[in-house]
Amino acid sequence: MSQDPRNNEHAASPQGEGPSPAEAPPEEDLAAAFLRETEVIEEAEEDGRTVRRKGIYLLPNLFTTSALFAGFFAVVAGINGDFTAASVAIFIAMVLDGLDGRVARLTNTQSAFGAEYDSLSDMLSFGVAPALVAFTWILQDIGKTGWVVAFLYVACAALRLARFNVQIGSVDKKWFIGLPSPSAAALVAASVWTFHSFDAEAFGFKLLMLVIVGAAGVLMVSNIRYYSFKDIDLKGPVPFVVLLAIVLGFVVISLEPSVMLLLLFGTYVASGPVLATMRKLRHRSEP
Repeated sequence: MSQDPRNNEHAASPQGEGPSPAEAPPEEDLAAAFLRETEVIEEAEEDGRTVRRKGIYLLPNLFTTSALFAGFFAVVAGINGDFTAASVAIFIAMVLDGLDGRVARLTNTQSAFGAEYDSLSDMLSFGVAPALVAFTWILQDIGKTGWVVAFLYVACAALRLARFNVQIGSVDKKWFIGLPSPSAAALVAASVWTFHSFDAEAFGFKLLMLVIVGAAGVLMVSNIRYYSFKDIDLKGPVPFVVLLAIVLGFVVISLEPSVMLLLLFGTYVASGPVLATMRKLRHRSEP
């Protein structure tokens, strides 16, 4: 009488080989393991207690990623010699950078990860990109002095961002201490955009760009106060003339964007030292 084939298979299998497939522990899926090991976990305060929160908020970080992309595009465009596109990309990054924080506050999606990600994005868009665009356009013609001043700007932008991060919550929100990095980048980008549009590549313009880039970097790490516009109530009613002035402002800027933006941000950059000088003169005149 022949044996059951199943008995032969059972007999042929060596003992101690391990548990049967039904008893084997389930193996973790590769995708699940990747998600588990790369998950962002941060501690946050909720209702007076510390909780551990997994994941990141998508909406504000999409704006930050878009700003980062615009900054990287400015770097690539500058390397390729398209300085108009590079300057415009820096301004686009500036707009997106202003939106991500507001979106996070409006939707109550602030996080430590978002703040760090935004700071790193700012370093590229408002630190590396403007310096590289200015250097590849005209500062490289000055030799060693050109790249030293470009590096000075990058280093000052990094120091400015680091100081801003550690001073959050300890300074008056009405004022920035030092020139904000987006405004410094806007000044450099508008200068490149304007001078390049008019083919202003004489030696005098090279020296002017050297001064602009260097001054913007130094002002970022200075103790000069700049108005932050954070105390303006955007939700409250305003006179009709305010909206009319905004519309006229857009019309004027559209006539010659590079020149008008240069005048606008040049005025803002100059307002810090001018107001600081006026305050010192006022204090000296007081008995």
